[in-house]
Amino acid sequence: MQPTLLAAIAARNDSRALRAAEQAGAVLFVTVLTAIAAQISIPLPFTPVPFTFQPMVVLVGAAALGSRLGMASQIVYLALGIAGLPVFAVSPTLPHGAARLLGPTGGYLLAYPFAAFLAGWLAERGFDRRYLTAVVAMLCGLAVVFTGGVLWLALFAHPAMGVEGAVRVGLTPFIAADFLKVLAAAGVMPGLWWLKSRR
Repeated sequence: MQPTLLAAIAARNDSRALRAAEQAGAVLFVTVLTAIAAQISIPLPFTPVPFTFQPMVVLVGAAALGSRLGMASQIVYLALGIAGLPVFAVSPTLPHGAARLLGPTGGYLLAYPFAAFLAGWLAERGFDRRYLTAVVAMLCGLAVVFTGGVLWLALFAHPAMGVEGAVRVGLTPFIAADFLKVLAAAGVMPGLWWLKSRR
């Protein structure tokens, strides 16, 4: 297992308390970035699921933090949303607070911790060091998000539409745009590793 970017940076500190504080700060930082990304939300007329940049923040953040801390950042994010803080995407139609997890986007949100864990796990095995493997790691994490979202739509939020309908409104409209987002986001971690090596 290879060190994550956060672990490599924190390794410079001999103090265990300082390293723990750095980890907590990094988790909260990714949580805040996820909440900010949620506010960049574009409603689409043909689907109840809005277009956001959250998945990319979830995956890049997890790659930097690793599996355990990456997952923790998204659990904290969900906890803040359940508590009623305005961290979920702004929407005139989707419910607020804990009720958001029962709506059409609930499956995507609930999949974030698992997608973060997978992306972080792959980063711990060096997938974030090179562009092509970073693309693979991001696509794997994104697949978890879409699987959770589509299954939630088909089984709980809108069971009448079935799996085929859930794929049509919860996956198909986002494939091209999210693939382009993955291609862009996958360059972040190798770039940060390169900067670290230069320093």
